[in-house]
Amino acid sequence: MKSLLKTTNSYLPTIARITLGLVMFPHGAQKVLGWFGGYGFSGTMNFFTGQMHVPALFAFLAIAAEFAGSLGLITGFLSRIAAFGIAMNMIVAVVMVHGANGFFMNWFGNQKGEGFEYHILAIGLALIVMIVGAGRLSIDRALSGEKVAA
Repeated sequence: MKSLLKTTNSYLPTIARITLGLVMFPHGAQKVLGWFGGYGFSGTMNFFTGQMHVPALFAFLAIAAEFAGSLGLITGFLSRIAAFGIAMNMIVAVVMVHGANGFFMNWFGNQKGEGFEYHILAIGLALIVMIVGAGRLSIDRALSGEKVAA
C-alpha cells in the first residue's frame, strides 16, 4: 500500500491530477447523477449494455472510473488507481468510438463525430499521476506518512 500512496514533493503532479479530475467530473456526473444533460446511472447502463453491447460489469466499471475516479483525483485519494481507471476509459473510448473519426475534435461540426485528441491529453495527464503519484497536496501524501519538506 505504501508504494501505491508514495508521491513526490512537487506541485506539478498536483496540477495534472486536479486538472484531469475537474475535466472528468462532469462526464462522471452525467453518467451517475444525470447532471450536465446526462442520462443518470440507469440510462447510461442501458445505453452501454443495450446499444453498445458492453457487458454490465465493464459498463459499471467505466461509469465508476469516471465518477469515483474524478473525485479521487480531485482529492488526491488513491490517485494512481483513479488515474488508471480514467486512462483505461480513454483508451477504450478511442478504440470503440473516437478512433474512426480521426485525430481532431469536431470543433466546427463538419465531421461525423469527435476525434481522439482530447483522449490523448487525458491519457497523458493520467500517466503523470500513475508514474509520479498525487503530488504534494493530496490525501495520498498524508496517508503515506512521508514528511513534506518546506
